[in-house]
Amino acid sequence: MYDHIMIRYGDLVLKGRNQKSFRDTINNQIKFKLSHLNVKFEFQHDLVYIRLNDVNPEEVIKVLDTLPGLSSYSKVIKTKYDIDTIGQESVLLIRNEIQGKETTFKVESKRADKTIPITSQEISRLVSRIVLSGVPNLKVDVHNPKLTLYVEARKDATYLYVNRIPGLGGFPVPMAGKALVLLSGGIDSPVSAFLAMKKGFEVECIHFESTPMTSIESAQKVIDLTEKLAVFAPKYKIKLHLVPFQKIHEQIIFNSPESFVITIMRRMMYRIATAIADENDCSILVAGDSIGQVASQTIESMMTIQDVTNKLVIRPLATYDKSEIIKIAQKIDTLEISNRPFSDCCTVYVPKNPVIKPTAKKALEYENQFDYSNLIEEAVDNTKTITLDNREHLDIQFKGLTVAECLE
Repeated sequence: MYDHIMIRYGDLVLKGRNQKSFRDTINNQIKFKLSHLNVKFEFQHDLVYIRLNDVNPEEVIKVLDTLPGLSSYSKVIKTKYDIDTIGQESVLLIRNEIQGKETTFKVESKRADKTIPITSQEISRLVSRIVLSGVPNLKVDVHNPKLTLYVEARKDATYLYVNRIPGLGGFPVPMAGKALVLLSGGIDSPVSAFLAMKKGFEVECIHFESTPMTSIESAQKVIDLTEKLAVFAPKYKIKLHLVPFQKIHEQIIFNSPESFVITIMRRMMYRIATAIADENDCSILVAGDSIGQVASQTIESMMTIQDVTNKLVIRPLATYDKSEIIKIAQKIDTLEISNRPFSDCCTVYVPKNPVIKPTAKKALEYENQFDYSNLIEEAVDNTKTITLDNREHLDIQFKGLTVAECLE
């Protein structure tokens, strides 16, 4: 039935003189991610057409759903501009869509080829007349139809479709730069990573593993989460930096008041993340904070924690409710992994009464009770980096290895 996919760009129209580089980036990613399918591409200024060559359109759409920078796409029929031909193709298309059910419809036409001698409204009226005679269980409803037939008459051809599938929107990776995501095993930080990618950031992830103080399974969660996120990366690959945090973790618990443990722990993490970001040319840090969700995510806590870094800290979820975050986690298929019952550094030793309005001065006073600088340097030097590859949603570079083997 359908012989093409029509792709519409997202916010690239806002990019002025940079439009070409943005289009080139997303076009190259479309070709790369669909290279395993026998399809052909036609790139125009404002649209991309994919000729299916009998490939199931759902296979193409599954891939397009992983590409930031696309506004929407449609399964289309390509035909010549001839009202009778358009009408008959539309009859077949609508019969296929409604499968004999009664429904309401309208036709919306776009006359992009201005050499066509009749108006868009006249095209719609003529096509509607043919469709109504060929599909008797249809009724016209121009205000609130259950089905809309779109007719786009362009110079090269006319395109017919009935759906607009929303894309991820945003910008193609890596047009916004490179970011380091502080990735825990929880629900929020993977969603933040996804939203950063959706805005065009190439992401690397950093996780602070503290075995045996935390379980080996908590680190495995993060490896599995990074694999899921790699689906949205341009070449299905994301680097994960695993930081040995046990020694610092022990010193914080031994030397800090219970109420300040989480604040100081996160400040140490930000110091290490800054160093790792510098080594890997990451311009910003991305965190999963949602304002007021927990004690370490009050405004005062976040200001005190980020006081130790000179990096811009982006918090995509700052204003999100938990239900909104969970909905995105379900969409990107990370929720089930995040809900595994294994705790990370920030959740395994949660104080009964954590400070909610800490100050940097007071935090530094407690930090100076031990020599954290050498410990941070040691942690950075011993950080292990692995690359997770989720090409075609299946293969992982480290599949079959245990977390311990990854850390050797």
